[in-house]
Amino acid sequence: MKKVNRIFTVIVFIFLYIPMIVLAVASFNKGMDIAVFQGFTLNQYRELFRDDDLLRLLGNSLIIAVISSLIATVLGTVASLGIHSMRGRLRSAVMALTNIPMTNPDIVTGVSLALLFAFTGVLLRINSVLGFWTLLIAHITFSLPYVILNVMPKLAQMDPDLTEAALDLGCTPVQAFFKVVLHEIMPGILSGALMAFTMSLDDFVISYFVTGSGFVTLPVEIYSYTKKPIQPKVYAMFTLIFVAILLLMVTMNLLQARDSSKKLRRKEAHR
Repeated sequence: MKKVNRIFTVIVFIFLYIPMIVLAVASFNKGMDIAVFQGFTLNQYRELFRDDDLLRLLGNSLIIAVISSLIATVLGTVASLGIHSMRGRLRSAVMALTNIPMTNPDIVTGVSLALLFAFTGVLLRINSVLGFWTLLIAHITFSLPYVILNVMPKLAQMDPDLTEAALDLGCTPVQAFFKVVLHEIMPGILSGALMAFTMSLDDFVISYFVTGSGFVTLPVEIYSYTKKPIQPKVYAMFTLIFVAILLLMVTMNLLQARDSSKKLRRKEAHR
């Protein structure tokens, strides 16, 4: 049975990563046809770093992803603390409401936000309301549930006696939060921030409905590229983004594994 599970796992990973392998190989191909490898070259990467438009679009995406993930992480952590303090049906109801944006189709969320921003623009008498701020608000909105769902399990795993012990030893509630609670839930906060960042970086559907002509992100602009043959330098850019995200996730997993091993050793030492 274990052998079957391993084979199935390998097959799943093959299907997951073959598209990225094909993309990476295409980024080093001399020819335009990805089905025919005509020779190894780095010209696509050189062309990428010479293209000011693509780099500007990538910069816009990174700006939105970084700012929205930071704000969503702060708001999501505070919200998680509030939800964790609730009890019974109220807590279940709030968690159910938190899950709705994740299960809701992106196109429904995008259209709803676009209508909300348009209505707000009419009330404030602003002709072109869509732009950087509407895009930022939209990304914060759909990133929040991911932060909350990553922080909540860490709060549930935390020993409540730790906070009480810190208060008994003379810490104020604020000091107890930063010295005890924040330290205990930090892995969940970092995981939530990483999830919010990656979701924001590659979002297209919601961004398409709430973006304006003055500030466009990379996924929205790439959509127009699909109507004509895609240039190989785009493959190079996507390969670099994939490698960067992969390295970031591996680093996060290593840090979390080290944190878990430290906690395990601490528990064994107390015994």
